[in-house]
Amino acid sequence: MTGPAINVEDLHFSYGDLEAVKGVSFDVRPGEILGFLGPNGAGKSTTIKMLTGQLTPNSGVARVLGIDVSTDDPALQARIGVCFEEKNLYLNMSARENLEFHASLFGIKDANAEEALRRVGLASRAADRVKTFSKGMRQRMMISRAFINKPDVLFLDEPTGGLDPVTSAAIRKTIKEEAERGAAVLLTTHDMFEADELSDRVAFINEGEIVALDTAESLKLTYGTRAVKVRLRDGASVREETLPLGGGGASARLAELAASPDLLTIHTEEATLEQVFIRLTGRGLEG
Repeated sequence: MTGPAINVEDLHFSYGDLEAVKGVSFDVRPGEILGFLGPNGAGKSTTIKMLTGQLTPNSGVARVLGIDVSTDDPALQARIGVCFEEKNLYLNMSARENLEFHASLFGIKDANAEEALRRVGLASRAADRVKTFSKGMRQRMMISRAFINKPDVLFLDEPTGGLDPVTSAAIRKTIKEEAERGAAVLLTTHDMFEADELSDRVAFINEGEIVALDTAESLKLTYGTRAVKVRLRDGASVREETLPLGGGGASARLAELAASPDLLTIHTEEATLEQVFIRLTGRGLEG
């Protein structure tokens, strides 16, 4: 398709008197990964639930693959993949049976369950019942299930939550592969390294409103402070000196420190996404 795979315009949703989503607007293009970042209760999951047809917006428009999500179109459901934090696997089925059954709901009769399990490191457990799986293994099952129908759009809510670093890296690789295949990916995460590594753009949402939407690099340059950190020997210990780039006199001081016989290391620093979020909202992503 030529337009955005996900198009959201002035979306609102309330739980009773609590307005959880307040006029959110954004697009996600085919092949793009949009990181949707914010603390618990910011409106991330509510937005995804509206986009996947689990909640009906109070107002505004949300289209996925050009289809209004409020129509609950089965043709649309067959073209999306979803991985939520809540696990809804069939525990008495094997891993292979879970994926094959899920694929059958979309009319897929030749699902390659073995390949889907291999991508998340579970091929050797294909015949085992899911009730024997650990929490992390069930999380990987959820991710493999989201990929089984080769979706055009992926909604991933904390996809690497609770996984070890090696497995998390493998999952990030599969997410990148899905985007390279052409899938649009809407990703929520608390992991700033993950957001920075995966996202083409990031949207900061706080108290139901998007407060910034741009590339991670642009946000860090706009709202952060770049600096150089110098480490030097100081007798038996080590001292550090931080010089803001662009600051008056910083170049001369850096040259002086670089010529010091006590110099150990010099490296540049930039703002993290967490620091940018705090500057924009006054609160952390975990808060």
